[in-house]
Amino acid sequence: MLKIALKILNIIEDHGFSAYIVGGFVRDYLLGLDSKDVDITTNATPRDIKTIFADACLPNDDYGSVKVIYKNIRFEITTYRRETTYQDNRRPDSITYVDDLLTDLKRRDFTINTICMDKQKKIIDPLHGIEDLHKKCIRTIGDPTERFSEDVLRILRAIRFATTLHFSLTTEIQEAILHTKYLLDHLSMNRKKEELDKIFASPNMLYGIELIQQLHLEEELQLSNIKKVTYCTQVIGVWTVLEVDNIYPFTRNERKLMTDIRYCLANNPLDPLILYQYGLYTSTVAGELLGIDKKMIAKAYQRLPIHSRRDLAITTPEIIAYLHVEAGPFLQGLYQELERKVLQREIPNKRNSLLKACKKIYEVVV
Repeated sequence: MLKIALKILNIIEDHGFSAYIVGGFVRDYLLGLDSKDVDITTNATPRDIKTIFADACLPNDDYGSVKVIYKNIRFEITTYRRETTYQDNRRPDSITYVDDLLTDLKRRDFTINTICMDKQKKIIDPLHGIEDLHKKCIRTIGDPTERFSEDVLRILRAIRFATTLHFSLTTEIQEAILHTKYLLDHLSMNRKKEELDKIFASPNMLYGIELIQQLHLEEELQLSNIKKVTYCTQVIGVWTVLEVDNIYPFTRNERKLMTDIRYCLANNPLDPLILYQYGLYTSTVAGELLGIDKKMIAKAYQRLPIHSRRDLAITTPEIIAYLHVEAGPFLQGLYQELERKVLQREIPNKRNSLLKACKKIYEVVV
């Protein structure tokens, strides 16, 4: 990816502009981490970029980056800019394109996100981001209270970077968060969830949880159950414990999954009937929250005599022929009882055994 990104820089500079890779990609490169997103900053305007890359997608607003797909890789290309006042604690009222890289870097959030790389892989670091990488700390550019007041999302970004990189927050940042956290009320639940998802997805998620508690953000984030959270490799498991289904935006599938996980938590995820009904993934997440080893859940699932109704060694035509009846609603109850008996090993999953059981079950359900 770096090779292709450097090619983008060369193409832009061949058209008479300056360009640098900036932000997360360079930061992760220096830390020896993989990074999927590449941001490029340049003095070329969006219209200039459109001229250089014919298929570039211009932003719908005055603040967005130009999206360029090159060699099947998506790049965000942003023009050097200066931002004016922020009235909604989220976006600048207006921007002005400038021709100076340093001016553009000074408008950004944290020093570790201002490190640049030129087309020859030379590192440019006028705001001493590398020093903070070595110190393993998150530091804002300029006064943190001002930075957070401009864009309150930066509070959660600070916690996210500290969590994912396992860095510390400077004392100044911690104090500024305590003074400006009330502004989180202005942030949409969608944006809050996006950042929290990244925090919860990190192997260091418990550190992120600790930071949220240390900074007393439970009320602003409406996470009253945060003290109940234990380590879980699955983000949906963390949200399940937090029980904020009606507060944060979840999809219908996510809501159902959380409901199912809670049922497994209230029962035994190793129970054959639970494993069969809710499946390996749901049972594994519930098991992890209960401290049950994943391998134990997996082995219990593998030992199930059946994993779906299709695995029963009998068909509906065979049942109807054996009972000398027509198909009807009774079949649903009959199948459920067959599944239960097989799963609890009351009968083997063999055709003759199942047929004999069908006769007894039919006499009860009809």
